[in-house]
Amino acid sequence: MATKTKKASPGAKPVYKNSSASLLPWFGIALVVILLDQVTKLTVERTFAYGETVPLTGFFNLIKVYNPGAAFSFLGDAGGWQRYFFTGIAIAAVGFILYLMKKHASQRLFCFALALIMGGAIGNVIDRLAYGHVIDFLDFYLAGVGHFPAFNIADIGISVGAFLFIVDELRRVNKS
Repeated sequence: MATKTKKASPGAKPVYKNSSASLLPWFGIALVVILLDQVTKLTVERTFAYGETVPLTGFFNLIKVYNPGAAFSFLGDAGGWQRYFFTGIAIAAVGFILYLMKKHASQRLFCFALALIMGGAIGNVIDRLAYGHVIDFLDFYLAGVGHFPAFNIADIGISVGAFLFIVDELRRVNKS
């Protein structure tokens, strides 16, 4: 949908900006996150038995675990209602992200960060709807410290997106 923007001067021609088209690259980035996430989860789901661990380095394993809760298994043992609760939160977040992306489509780092977050959120929602839990498989650990909670590609998208969102905000604040 083309929208007319204000004229720069009385003699200037109107400038049309296609706001829908400007979102396409961000949808593409989100789609890449979703596809990578789902392909890796499907591979782990079909290749590993639940709880099976494959050591790759002295600090990293592949493992197949399920997370019915949120980050760090928050509310993981809540009885099942959390599946719909976290799905609803993610869907609302995606709606808000779409609004922000449309409103600030020209802010590249901002939209890139939101696209990563949106792709990760959708990737985990797909799991919740299809399986009732999220499939996690990346297991980092430190000797003497222990294992960090397992995570997946969607979680990486959300985390990197959140980091870039903060960087963008700090950059914007420092400019003013």
